[in-house]
Amino acid sequence: MKKRTTSLKQIVIPCRRLDLDKRHIEEYADALMAAAHKIGDHGLTKTEFWKTGLFRSAIETLRGRQAASMRKKKDFLAEVLDHMKSLGCVRSWAFTGAGERHDYEIDLGKGRTVVFEAKGCLDGNNTNIFQRPPNADEFFIWSLCQNPGADPGHNAWSGIHTRLGATLVAEKQRIDGLVIWDMVCGTEGRPCPKLAAEPDRGVRLASGKVVPPPCIYMFPRTIPDPRNNPDPPVWRIEDVKFLKALGEVFGVREDEVTQVGILARMHGADVQRRTVLLRSGVVVGESGWTTVARAVR
Repeated sequence: MKKRTTSLKQIVIPCRRLDLDKRHIEEYADALMAAAHKIGDHGLTKTEFWKTGLFRSAIETLRGRQAASMRKKKDFLAEVLDHMKSLGCVRSWAFTGAGERHDYEIDLGKGRTVVFEAKGCLDGNNTNIFQRPPNADEFFIWSLCQNPGADPGHNAWSGIHTRLGATLVAEKQRIDGLVIWDMVCGTEGRPCPKLAAEPDRGVRLASGKVVPPPCIYMFPRTIPDPRNNPDPPVWRIEDVKFLKALGEVFGVREDEVTQVGILARMHGADVQRRTVLLRSGVVVGESGWTTVARAVR
């Protein structure tokens, strides 16, 4: 195949991080550190302040709060699912994350149960922690990244190839799809190219918030296996009922849905996998063969 000049991180998802001037970031960081000892009622001198490690501890606390906050994510998901319920696409839904290894269950009616796990930016080890329950007719991952400074291309590729792909092969886990879509999409911090080209494509939710079409990725129908199933077929969106409904309600076009082919092979004693991205049946990007680092079950 002819070598591509466009990086996989550019191909995997259309949105881009809003470029921030590095000089401005560094200047603000310097100003923050210069004023840090004057902030708050700690009663310490400048020398005492920096000796205590209070500043570093405060920064780590803020990072932890940012990472752990689920309120905005849950509100966004609730509004989306309620909107679909009002249109008759969903019979009911429930948050189950407090006591299960998955976060949400959706009743589509006619005895069909959909389950999904809500994740963050996909570039962390938490992406690999999920378990498809036996009652799930459909199971997928939903990525919500509330950090406008995160790189969407890096996170999407890290999640799809590095983490989810390895988990499917090594741990024999199966997911039907991936949704990358959250409350930051379409905002000034993370502008959406779909809305930039066609502003009327946004859908207004009950809160008044206008959301762009989500990014949807379809995964293999069966578990990739280097000996018995090296190149499993990938789901079409019309065969996964909830993702089909999500795409129809929020204006996803057929040529915007990405199929994620995950191939597996033996290379000596190593198990390797390869990721191929397709849109409308055309290969738009692919990885090389990558060794699965963890033990294969």
